[in-house]
Amino acid sequence: SWNSTVFFTDSGKTKAILYAGHLQVFEDTKETLMNEGVKVDFYNEQQIKSTTLTSKRGRVDETTNNLYAIDSVVAVNDSGVVLTSEEIIWRNKDRKIITDKFVTIESPDEIIQGYGFESDQQLNNYVIYNITYITRTKKE
Repeated sequence: SWNSTVFFTDSGKTKAILYAGHLQVFEDTKETLMNEGVKVDFYNEQQIKSTTLTSKRGRVDETTNNLYAIDSVVAVNDSGVVLTSEEIIWRNKDRKIITDKFVTIESPDEIIQGYGFESDQQLNNYVIYNITYITRTKKE
């Protein structure tokens, strides 16, 4: 399918909307591959868009509904926090964003880099497990 839109809902409430330039569904391996650009809008409990994630490609494991965003991943929340990495996983069961890869988090107050990351999907409460760099910033 080309220029596809997929809705993730729970009890009638929108949790996320996935947009993919090219989407391929494989029944035998129970996975969906996405190419030609991937964008996911995450929604909070009030169904207001809180975070947008983009990547060049991705896949969805149909058994868990986990989303793997791959290559040039950028996630931005409504508070201006920006996450960049080469690969992240959105874990459907608890709606967490995780990775064991290198990440950079930029907020209005600081820049943190390191390996291993876990956050809520709104990027409000996050942990970087192996910090390699941190600095305070004051953006004018």
